[in-house]
Amino acid sequence: MTLKIHALHVGTLLGLSKAAVTFQRGYFERIDVPVIMFVITGGEHTIVVDTGISDAESALARHGITVARPEDQDPRTALESIGVDPADVGTVVNTHLHWDHCANNYLFPDAQVIVQKTELEYAVDPFEPNLKVYERRSGITPDWMRSLGRVRSVAGDVELEPGISLVHLPGHSPGSQGVLVHAAGGDYLVAGDCVSCYENWTGDALARHIPAAFTDLGAYMKSFRKIEALGCEVIPSHDQRVLDHRVFS
Repeated sequence: MTLKIHALHVGTLLGLSKAAVTFQRGYFERIDVPVIMFVITGGEHTIVVDTGISDAESALARHGITVARPEDQDPRTALESIGVDPADVGTVVNTHLHWDHCANNYLFPDAQVIVQKTELEYAVDPFEPNLKVYERRSGITPDWMRSLGRVRSVAGDVELEPGISLVHLPGHSPGSQGVLVHAAGGDYLVAGDCVSCYENWTGDALARHIPAAFTDLGAYMKSFRKIEALGCEVIPSHDQRVLDHRVFS
């Protein structure tokens, strides 16, 4: 079994405040944030981790965010570029249910969608400041609900199949999780928004690790320590350098 993690570019969120991904840093700095779909091949079946955003129109109307997504970054086209048919995907893992990580679950008609139970419960009834990011507002049906009949909830750390496990990493959201992959070249953690960019993990002069936005800072810091204990290479969810690397194996 030769496990590989493919990083696919499926859109870019334009002109966000850097503070959205690095807590209390870069309030006035505007950055473009890539949206990444991860595909794990070489196992018992193809696994997709996070499915990205739906379309530019919805992003602007629902979230006030401008999205760039040229034709080659359409999720179907991006999957085709690595020879993956959505109908052959057996599992979709949502690291969490924020709108930019789960909008295309419906593209995988035969896939079981795996979410942490705490995340599923919170997404249905989040605190008021989080209503927008979960699309729980009047007149809007969150995109992840389109595949609700195929959702399976899990609690904590779970093995998906030999060499691939879920790692519960709460803090950014109550049920944030990562996917740990034991590949030939080493262990990799697709970390979700616990580590949005490499700067979250490498830190700065003031902090060993820098959180992104969070619902529970204490849980977030424990999740950082949990990742440290894994001793793996960390793959962020929204960093251009991940896309430049393309394949982790």
